[in-house]
Amino acid sequence: MSPVITFGGLLGEATEGRISAIESLFGASLTGIAYSLFAGQPLTILGSTGPVLVFEKILFKFCKDYGLSYLSLRTSIGLWTSFLCIVLVATDASSLVCYITRFTEEAFAALICIIFIYEALEKLFHLGELYAFNMHNDLDKLTLYSCVCSEPQNPSNETLQMWLKTNTSMDTITWTNLTVSECKKFHGVFLGSACGHHGPYIPDVLFWSVILFFTTFFLSSFLKQFKTKRYFPTKVRSTISDFAVFLTIVIMVLIDWLVGVPSAKLHVPEKFEPTLNDRGWLIDPLGSNPWWTLLVAAFPALLCTILIFMDQQITAVIINRKEHKLKKGCGYHLDLLMVGVMLGICSIMGLPWFVAATVLSISHVNSLKVESECSAPGEQPKFLGIREQRVTGLMIFVLMGLSVFMTSVLKFIPMPVLYGVFLYMGASSLRGIQFFDRIKLFGMPAKHQPDLIYLRYVPLWKVHVFTVVQLTCLVLLWVIKASAAAVVFPMMVLALVFIRKLMDLCFTKRELSWLDDLMPESKKKKEDDKKKKAKEEAERMLQTVDSETVHLPYEGGNVLQIPVKALKY
Repeated sequence: MSPVITFGGLLGEATEGRISAIESLFGASLTGIAYSLFAGQPLTILGSTGPVLVFEKILFKFCKDYGLSYLSLRTSIGLWTSFLCIVLVATDASSLVCYITRFTEEAFAALICIIFIYEALEKLFHLGELYAFNMHNDLDKLTLYSCVCSEPQNPSNETLQMWLKTNTSMDTITWTNLTVSECKKFHGVFLGSACGHHGPYIPDVLFWSVILFFTTFFLSSFLKQFKTKRYFPTKVRSTISDFAVFLTIVIMVLIDWLVGVPSAKLHVPEKFEPTLNDRGWLIDPLGSNPWWTLLVAAFPALLCTILIFMDQQITAVIINRKEHKLKKGCGYHLDLLMVGVMLGICSIMGLPWFVAATVLSISHVNSLKVESECSAPGEQPKFLGIREQRVTGLMIFVLMGLSVFMTSVLKFIPMPVLYGVFLYMGASSLRGIQFFDRIKLFGMPAKHQPDLIYLRYVPLWKVHVFTVVQLTCLVLLWVIKASAAAVVFPMMVLALVFIRKLMDLCFTKRELSWLDDLMPESKKKKEDDKKKKAKEEAERMLQTVDSETVHLPYEGGNVLQIPVKALKY
C-alpha cells in the first residue's frame, strides 16, 4: 500500500491535486481485485511505475501550457490506449514475448530494483530537509539557543490577502506566542540560533528515522533467513520466515511507539471522495477541449501503449520463468486484456493507470515459495515450487481498498519503516539475477571464481563483454529515465530486444545459449553434470581391470564383477 500512496502523493504534486492518494488507493483496489479474479497469471501484482508518472507529468505540463483540460485529454488518451491494447491481444502480439530473453528482462528488472533502492534512500535523505538539525553546535551555549516566531518584515501580496480574509493584521497577532504550525499558517518567519530554513531544528527525528530505516532492512533480511537457523521447531521457523516483513513492521511500530520520537507517519485519506471538489468520479473525454483532441490523442496513446505492453510483458516473463517451477499456464493475452480493459475504466473515472510492477511481483512470488521441511539446521532447504493461487493477490487489494476505514491503525506506521521495506524489496529482488553474478567476476582471480555453468563453455573475456554491453544498456535506461527525454523510455526498453539481436554478430549461438538461455542456472548445471557422469560410467563399463574380470557399475556406487570365463558367447 505504501508504494501506491507514495505514487499518489507524487502524482498529486505533479497534477496540482487532480489525481492524488485517494484516487490511487481506489484505482489500485479496483484494478487489483479485477486482475486477481480474472487474469491468467494472478501471481503478478499491479502497481504504479516511474515511466507512467513521467508520462503524466509531461501530459499535464502540455495541457497547462496550451490551456487544455488535463483530465479530459487524459481520458481520451487512456481510451485509445485501452483500444490499442485490445488490438494487440486480438492480433496475437503477446507471442512476441519470445524475443524477450534473459538479456532484456534482467536489464529491466535490475533497473526497477535499483529504482526502489535509490528512491528509498532519496526519501530518507529528504527527511533531513523536513527535520533539520544544527551541525555546528557549541555545547557550552546550548542554554542560549532559542527559536521564536516573528512578523515578516516585507509581507507579500499573498500574505496580505490571507490576513484580510481571516480578518487579522500584523498588530493583532501575538507572534512570540504562536506554535510552529500557527507561525507557518500566518506566514511568519523564524528567528534565532536554533532555527533552520523551515522552522526550529529537530535533531532527534532524522537520526531516529535513520535507525528505523536500517533496522527495518536488516531485521527483515534476518527474519527471512530464519528458516535455516537452529532455534525453534521447523514449523515455527518457517512461519517466521514467511511473515518476515509483516513481523518486522509490527516490531518497529511498537519500538517507535515506546520511544516516542515524533517520526513521520503514514498518511491515509480519511474520506472517500475526490481530492478536488470540482471533479467527480466520471470524466468527460471531451470536456472543454476542442473536438479534434479526441483524434489527436491517438498519437500519445501509441507511445503509452508501448510502455504498458513492455512493462506488463517483461514482468510476466520474469514471473513465468522455468526456475519458478510453475504448473499452471501463463496467460499473456488474458493478462494484457485485463490491463487494457481496466486502464480504460480508470481513465473514465479519473484514476491512475496500473500495470504489472516488477519488484512487487517478484516479492510476491518469493513470499509464496515452497521449500522442503526436512532440512537439518544450517542446511539450505530445497526449492519445490510456488503456491499458485489467487487468494493473496485478491486479499492485498481488498485490504488496500478497506484501508480508508483503518486509519486509526495505519497512522501509527512510521514512514522510515516503509522506506526500509522499499530497500529490502529492491535488494532482495536482486538475488538470483545472473547479471549481478557476472558483475562480481570482474577482478576476481580464476581460482576464486564460482563453478558457474557458462564459465565452463564461454571464454571469460567474452563473458565480460556480454556483461559490459548489458551494463551499458542499464546505464542508458537510467539516464533516459532521469532526463527530460524520459518520454522515449518505452522505445529504449524496446530497443533492448534489437541490441540483443545484434549480439548474434559477436557471439556464437552456443555461447549465447549459455549466457542468455532462460533455463535456470542450477538446472543447466545439474544436467551438464549428469551428462558427464553418464559418459564416464559408459567408458568404465567398456573397460576391464584385467583380462579375467569385467566391471559393471550400477546405481548406488556399487560395481558388479563378472568373471570372463563365466560369460557364454
